[in-house]
Amino acid sequence: MAQRWQKGKLLNLGCAHGPDFLPFIHSFDLYGVDFSTEMLKLARKYSKKFSFTVDISLADVSSLPYPDETFDWAISVATYHHIKGEEKKRAALNELRRVLKPGGEAFITVWNHWQPRFWFSRREVAVPWRMRGKTLYRYYYLFSYAELERLVKQAGFEVLKSFPESAYHFPLKFFSRNICLLVRKGD
Repeated sequence: MAQRWQKGKLLNLGCAHGPDFLPFIHSFDLYGVDFSTEMLKLARKYSKKFSFTVDISLADVSSLPYPDETFDWAISVATYHHIKGEEKKRAALNELRRVLKPGGEAFITVWNHWQPRFWFSRREVAVPWRMRGKTLYRYYYLFSYAELERLVKQAGFEVLKSFPESAYHFPLKFFSRNICLLVRKGD
């Protein structure tokens, strides 16, 4: 995306500890939001470690602390699948549309319900994560390509491209681990 977009004001939704900023550090004004204060502390450390400047805020993606049409571009890597309930997902996508400038684009990734690991699972799952000897369970909503495309279109986006992550090498995209979308806000 950094090569496609080249420069501008970029918002990272659900920025976590900050690794997804790296491709954009040379030509972009960087902003990030996350709902975790601990992740934001780690993102500040990460930006110092890799010598880049970023303006980060504690916020929920369904209520962003920015004026309308603030950003040229946005990325949301592995964020929307943690949002419970269709209404809250719609609110988050509407917020993304609100803060993007006309013609602005966003790159979105979510976990795919049809990846082999989840073939026999419900759409809402609690996935175990091991951390410091403890097991934590994180909420995931597992999307299909068609469902995610429908939601972003309902929020007023045009789908420019719908594709699996670059590491996926099989001919049927519908079974990829992640669903990737490139969307554009209309003028």
